[in-house]
Amino acid sequence: MSIEYQRALGRRIAQERKRRGLSQAELARLVDRSVAWISQVERGVRKVDRMSVLEKVAETLDVPLSELAAEAPVVAAANEETPGTAGLRLVLSGAHSLQAMLHTTPVPATDQLSPRVDHAWELTHASRYVELAELLRGLVPTLENAVRSAPVEQQAELFELLAVSYQACSAALAKLGEPEAAWIAADRAISAAERAGNPLMMAAGAFRLGFVFLQARYFDQVEEAARTTAEALWFLTDQGHVEAMSLWGGLTLQRAVAAARLNQADVAYEHLSRAREMAARVGEGRNDYNTEFGPANVALHEVAVAVEVGDAGHALRVGAAVDTSSLSAERRARLFIDLARAHTQRRQVDEAVAQLLAAETVTPEQIRNHRVVRQLVSDLLSMQDPAPAELRGLADRVGA
Repeated sequence: MSIEYQRALGRRIAQERKRRGLSQAELARLVDRSVAWISQVERGVRKVDRMSVLEKVAETLDVPLSELAAEAPVVAAANEETPGTAGLRLVLSGAHSLQAMLHTTPVPATDQLSPRVDHAWELTHASRYVELAELLRGLVPTLENAVRSAPVEQQAELFELLAVSYQACSAALAKLGEPEAAWIAADRAISAAERAGNPLMMAAGAFRLGFVFLQARYFDQVEEAARTTAEALWFLTDQGHVEAMSLWGGLTLQRAVAAARLNQADVAYEHLSRAREMAARVGEGRNDYNTEFGPANVALHEVAVAVEVGDAGHALRVGAAVDTSSLSAERRARLFIDLARAHTQRRQVDEAVAQLLAAETVTPEQIRNHRVVRQLVSDLLSMQDPAPAELRGLADRVGA
């Protein structure tokens, strides 16, 4: 390990520790090392010469090992799989299109299929993954058969329904920490939208792909996918096409989050400003292509960006003023999580726990299987000894 790399590693560990509101003593306790050891590593005067130790530091700070050690292989965390994950992977594993090409089947009416597709998104937003997997395991093969058996004049509408179904599958898999499978689902959604001849549906698929890249921490790919899609949409947005405006706004919010995670605060806030202007034109109460784009969602992303760049005070001020009543349970819960992160950065344990409990009330399945929540609870446990009963109970439920 070179001196330059050693110092860069120390700076990164210190940056991530501070972002999570941990003292050197608390991080030392979590990784089972002395405070002096942490201090020396952060100053670059001591090597981390065992991969197992570096893995522990990366896990504790919730940072991919590949970002702390460029030469190191990425080691998968041995976490228990969330119920529903395997079922969603199976949705993508069957040879449904081949079966459909070789065997013509009756085509259900679209008014029978559309409510099932809408319900898939309701389950996705509610983080009810087991039910979603059960629904899609029947719906996707049905749609794959229908688009190949239907008369030409019906195929475009059926391909659109198939695209939306794959988008829901991708969104759920991304939240479950399955980027490879989520990427496959997003790509299939884009292909189905192209076969439907629907460019906005293709853009919606690219929007889903952006979330996959965010979850996988492929921030350069977030920027590239979102930027090129937004540029392609600009002609329509400039003409006031409201659905294109919603998609453009959602993509711009993705660019803001990616910039914040790269610690590019000025770039992130610039994207937020442009998205805020577009949201004012779109207005509240819309959910074009399941983007939920509007002023409230921009405010939620402003909270997330502020937390990412370490501006807890700004995050708490914006979060206190935002009205989330028009947003899905998933988005409301995400705001509570980000506010808990802000309170954790300020070492306000009781306030952080209250936000996490509020999130759990809204979407219990999402919270109890959320990697960020698990890490937050671990951080909070290290800050207060003895931990309050509500925090201990939450720790048991999330497996911290």
